[in-house]
Amino acid sequence: MLSRARAAAPYLLVLIALTARLLPGARTIDDAYITFRYSRNLLAGEGLVYNPGERVLGTTTPLYAGLLAGFGLFTGGTEAPFPGIAVGINAVADAATCLLLLYLGRKFGVPLAGAAAGLVWAVLPFSVTFAIGGLETSVFVLLLTGAAAAHADGRRAWTAGLAALSVLARPDAGLLVAPLFADRLFLAIRRTDREPPRWREMAAFALPLLAWFGPATLYYGSPIPHSISAKAAAYDLPAAAAFIRLVQHYATPFMDNLTFGSAGIMAGLVLYPFLALLGSRRLIKNNPRLWPWLAFPWLWFATYAVANPLIFRWYLTPPLPAYIFSITAGAASIRHDLRSAGKSGFVPALVGVLLLAGPPLLVLQDWVRAPDHGPDRPAPQMAYIELELKYIEAAELLNPLLAATPGSTVLAAADIGALGYYSRVPILDTLGLISPAATGYYPTRPEYHVNAYAVAPDLILDMLPDYIVLLEVYGREGLFKDPAFEDSYALIHTVETDIYDSEGMLIFRIR
Repeated sequence: MLSRARAAAPYLLVLIALTARLLPGARTIDDAYITFRYSRNLLAGEGLVYNPGERVLGTTTPLYAGLLAGFGLFTGGTEAPFPGIAVGINAVADAATCLLLLYLGRKFGVPLAGAAAGLVWAVLPFSVTFAIGGLETSVFVLLLTGAAAAHADGRRAWTAGLAALSVLARPDAGLLVAPLFADRLFLAIRRTDREPPRWREMAAFALPLLAWFGPATLYYGSPIPHSISAKAAAYDLPAAAAFIRLVQHYATPFMDNLTFGSAGIMAGLVLYPFLALLGSRRLIKNNPRLWPWLAFPWLWFATYAVANPLIFRWYLTPPLPAYIFSITAGAASIRHDLRSAGKSGFVPALVGVLLLAGPPLLVLQDWVRAPDHGPDRPAPQMAYIELELKYIEAAELLNPLLAATPGSTVLAAADIGALGYYSRVPILDTLGLISPAATGYYPTRPEYHVNAYAVAPDLILDMLPDYIVLLEVYGREGLFKDPAFEDSYALIHTVETDIYDSEGMLIFRIR
């Protein structure tokens, strides 16, 4: 019976992971549309740019943009269904991650923990949401997990190649790549590895990076995405905002708060770090090469807490596979100790059932049969796309006006994903992700802020874009109170919404 379950587990995990992503269908997040527009322009022969003719690297994931363009080449070119392509790529990537977690558990003495972690990843809203949301998160996580597994197996060239690709998927991959490199160097110095780094290993790491960073430096002037510095300048946050958000997240890896409320957060603050420490201790004892991956969630925590960026939901996902795996390994270690101590079969069996079934049941609390917006299919509740749907509505209102002056009309917006993808005109990004000129106008005065972001009035008044689309809250205390703005622009449409406590999404045209 157990042997049959063991043999069936990989197929079951893949089936669950694919179903959990293909069933909801595409529920695309605004930032994903930015990457889609880069991919579409690449296929159109404009280069990897957001606005044709403007060489600005505003995406942090050139690898994913290229991957989307590659699939788009055979599925419609510039008219390719990028949201659907992204869901397909991400579904396969997440299924592969599930298999890697299962493999790591079996390989290093905690098979039940690997199965539990794989099952959680298959249905976890923090995994599913960004897979169906079209972001690069699933591919990024697969590359990180693959690099860690290859390192633990002593597959040096594979480790190097996957590590390099993970950097091209997101630059914060360095938080895992650096300890992997440190451990490889340590093993070479100690001669634990029989061979020092060879040309194949070095080439596997260097060639993908050189193939991107060299041309990117020549083309953009810098291979560092401009969006990184733009976000740092534009958002106004309390000093400990990221730290508090991260603490809450690490206390509820299985979204325990949905079941147990604040009590779940308080219990998780103690329980999950303890289990993670216990599991990491056992795993490192079984294979010391796992330490870089097991340390990765805590390096991620420390780095983001110190940097204190605005924590978008997808920033919270990459460390979860290693964190969840260490937690389930800790629970499996307790089960093993109970059995070794001669406890009755019932108690270890109960721990095993709770380990395998408890976390998936907890995370399923966020799933809903019929979301109140978007496609009418089962999906995680956190996969909300109301803002994106409002921007699509705004694009549909504007397109007839924009078509009257194609190629010369400039549209300004703070959220440029869905609006820019569906409008196809040059965009002035008031946040500065793809508009370097905007960055010099930030930070703005504190009194302009109702929340973390407020549009700089001088930016609009200096650039004078033809149209502006903004949530009302972004200009409430600054731009919309400026007499010069009232003289220069007329309100032509209001899209009803209260997102971020905004009084609508406002569409302006220059007078």
